[in-house]
Amino acid sequence: MSAPPVLMPDAVAVMADYLRAALAARGVSDPVGSSVPSPRPARFVRMERIGGPANSPVTDRPRLDVECWGADEADAHDLAQLCRALLGAARGRHGTTTLARPATGGPQWLPDKESGQPRFVFTLDVTMRGEAL
Repeated sequence: MSAPPVLMPDAVAVMADYLRAALAARGVSDPVGSSVPSPRPARFVRMERIGGPANSPVTDRPRLDVECWGADEADAHDLAQLCRALLGAARGRHGTTTLARPATGGPQWLPDKESGQPRFVFTLDVTMRGEAL
């Protein structure tokens, strides 16, 4: 008998939900999502999956870019460092998946070319477990 197909979770949705809740627990209400909010706020976080392999038939290892905008360079830096710390601690059950072994790289100063707004960027690699269909 063959193994059932495994559905992998939406990595951006899972990690954005996790980060939104972790920030809120610290009194931070900046928007976190997969797109630039409209109207554009002074501070926000955007996540995008940029790749990552499947580790096994039941695990995925997404790589995400995490972009943190701020009112000035120091503000963007501080938001990026806070997000990096919180995402680096993401372990255990979240929604329908289990997260393990998060690793972060960066942060890198990368002002937004379109808006000129201060921004820091870092990468996040996390292992996620899928669910059998």
